[in-house]
Amino acid sequence: MTPALQSTDFVASPGIEPTPWFDGHDDRPHLVHVFPSFNIGGTQVRFAALAAALHARFRHTVVSLDGDYGAAALVSPCAPVLYADPAPPTSASLSGRLSLYRAKLAALKPDVLVTYNWGAMEVAFVNAFGGVPHVHMEDGFGPEEAVRQLSRRIWARRVALARSHVVVPSRTLQTIATDTWRLARRNVQHIPNGIAPQTDYVTRLGSLRPKLPRGLPMIAWVGALRPEKNPLRLLRAFAPLKTRAALLLIGDGPERDAIVREGVRLKLGGRLFLLGRRTDTRDIIMQCQILALSSDTEQMPFAILEAMAAGLPVASTDVGDVRDMVAVENRPFVAPPSEAALSDALQALIADPALRERIGQANRTRQRDLYTLSTMVEAYGALFDRLSVRSRARRSR
Repeated sequence: MTPALQSTDFVASPGIEPTPWFDGHDDRPHLVHVFPSFNIGGTQVRFAALAAALHARFRHTVVSLDGDYGAAALVSPCAPVLYADPAPPTSASLSGRLSLYRAKLAALKPDVLVTYNWGAMEVAFVNAFGGVPHVHMEDGFGPEEAVRQLSRRIWARRVALARSHVVVPSRTLQTIATDTWRLARRNVQHIPNGIAPQTDYVTRLGSLRPKLPRGLPMIAWVGALRPEKNPLRLLRAFAPLKTRAALLLIGDGPERDAIVREGVRLKLGGRLFLLGRRTDTRDIIMQCQILALSSDTEQMPFAILEAMAAGLPVASTDVGDVRDMVAVENRPFVAPPSEAALSDALQALIADPALRERIGQANRTRQRDLYTLSTMVEAYGALFDRLSVRSRARRSR
């Protein structure tokens, strides 16, 4: 088995410097975005798209709590984005962290604070009592909450987000926020993810080394190699089909070594390729024939939207809003979270090119109708406009 292919270059950590023409001193409303990590992932992909599309209306400062700014490689040079100095170490005491977060926010002077997921909840808590207007974006959960919500986190969210505007990309998360966290319905907004059209690609599969097998369907899987994404489930589902297709895993993470070992055990040599973390994921998806998703928990994955835009069918576990995202024709291949069910879905798609084409066309049409970048940008722009006006009016009193 080939454990890895050559990956494209990406910035592991940017210099903490502004873009050349943007010095941070202008009158655009200032949005401060606090991420648990600014590593490459779907949340960061969305931020990069919004920052570029809204560049004339807002300026941004990104704070990565773990000091990782790898996703800066995704941010357009035209986007007015600054990167804050690394946050205090998480090993500090809770009271120490809260004090440092409070001081950081006071120094940055945001018009609107934007936090992301559970890992930034302490910053949301600091701002909850008399702070600036706050948007919390929740995209999903880690392995500890893949099956059920933790009661202590439910209560923390109720307190920290009681006065916040919470944005979720899925109806599943909207229900959790209102029914489980008991946040006011008027404060929870559903904004589906959206993507821009892409008609061509730069990275070509034929350029990857070693060369991929010719004449076989390519199955793409995209995500962080973490337990809740359950890539091992996919390997086991794929194993009976290994003579009929190739499997490309795009991403990196703590499960990588386990994947390599399992690939050896299942004798997937020459059919399993670990491509690592990449910035050209969409290029690769566009040249594959099937997208697979094997997660225990998801909400509205960007990889599925990218596959739909590329005219691919999706074989997926039935998690989050995946079933509702894809076209009706694709829904029989959204399966219960088991190796056997996922294997059956993959087998049917591998065996029938005409079926793949028919489902892919339906997915492409659905993405263009419902999940566009322009619709997403309009919704976020209106929200940030409203809150920044409120913030500045409060300061002028």
